[in-house]
Amino acid sequence: MADINLTTPVADAAKDTVLSFLQALNKEDYETARTLASEELAFIGVLGTRNGADAYFNDMKRMKFHYDVMKVFTDEEDVCVFYDVYMNEMPVPAFGWYHVENEKINMIRVIFDPRPVLEAAAKK
Repeated sequence: MADINLTTPVADAAKDTVLSFLQALNKEDYETARTLASEELAFIGVLGTRNGADAYFNDMKRMKFHYDVMKVFTDEEDVCVFYDVYMNEMPVPAFGWYHVENEKINMIRVIFDPRPVLEAAAKK
C-alpha cells in the first residue's frame, strides 16, 4: 500500500494561520491577530453572530478568552480545532471551524455547550 500524504501546502498554511491567530489571542495581542483575519470576518457561535473584524475584535478585547488547543484537523482551507476555551477562567470544551482564504481567516464557527457558562453568569 502506498503512503498517503495527508497534508498539502494549502492545508499547512491554513493551519499555521489559525494557530498563529489563537496564539496571538492568548497573548492578548489583538493587533497581530487582526492581521490574520479578513475585514469581512464572519463569526457564528452558539450565543450569537458577528459580522466584520471590528465587531469580532471588540468582543474579544472585552471577553479575553484563552485557548488550550488539544487537536487540529485540516482539509485544505478549512481548519477544525478542538480546544478548551477559557471563559472567565472556566474551561469550556469547544470545536472551532476556521476557513482561511488568501492567508486570512474569513469565517469562524464555534460550537460548545453553553449551559455551564450561562449557569455561572446567572450566579453572579
